Amino acid sequence: MRKIALGLALCLAPVTALAGIVGASYDRPVARYGHDILGDTPEWGALRLRMADGQVRTYVLPGSEIFEDIAPRLADLDGDGTLEVIAVQTSVTQGARLSVWDETGLVAATPYIGRAHRWLAPVGAADLDGDGKIEIAYVEKPHLAKVLKVWRFDAGKLVFVTEQAGLTNHKIGWAFIAGGLRVCAGQVPVMVTASGDWQSVMETVLTRGRLRSEARGAYRGPESLEAALSCR
Repeated sequence: MRKIALGLALCLAPVTALAGIVGASYDRPVARYGHDILGDTPEWGALRLRMADGQVRTYVLPGSEIFEDIAPRLADLDGDGTLEVIAVQTSVTQGARLSVWDETGLVAATPYIGRAHRWLAPVGAADLDGDGKIEIAYVEKPHLAKVLKVWRFDAGKLVFVTEQAGLTNHKIGWAFIAGGLRVCAGQVPVMVTASGDWQSVMETVLTRGRLRSEARGAYRGPESLEAALSCR
């Protein structure tokens, strides 16, 4: 896979081809941004990967960036049987972007939103349209623009698929992201969010490159989105 050059420091063990990722966490709390969009959740300066062979690799961001996130997310994005890591990586001047990492470092990333203190909240990763490739969904600027965006991981790159306004999954100060993906056997994966006005539970599917949303009841708090994630 093509790697993106970035001013990162790789600590500890060198890369070995057969060492797969079995766990990931953020590390090295910092206080150089001060956005506090996730309440008391720390800003992070590094990504720590735990490998199947017992090694630990830590990737340290430059002083101009942080991980502005709750936790890294693990998924096999390229279908090779090993896990990649999905993270929210933020520039202190250009805002957030979604990034993908593996045991060798940064693999791919979306563009930065383009302005400081602008953030995105991940929804999840799955083959959303049945094409055999994994898509990653997130809500860009969930407190302002409230735009659901979908990107496809293809040949080591993130390729934009489509977007839809009027959906959200986070309120300022929440130390969690509401909703997510409902993935049930024999069913199309469903993105579960709230409507932009926080009045309805929304279910969105990706079909033929387009997003289609339907209201599925009243929003009565984050627990109503959690309930919508249960397989029926």
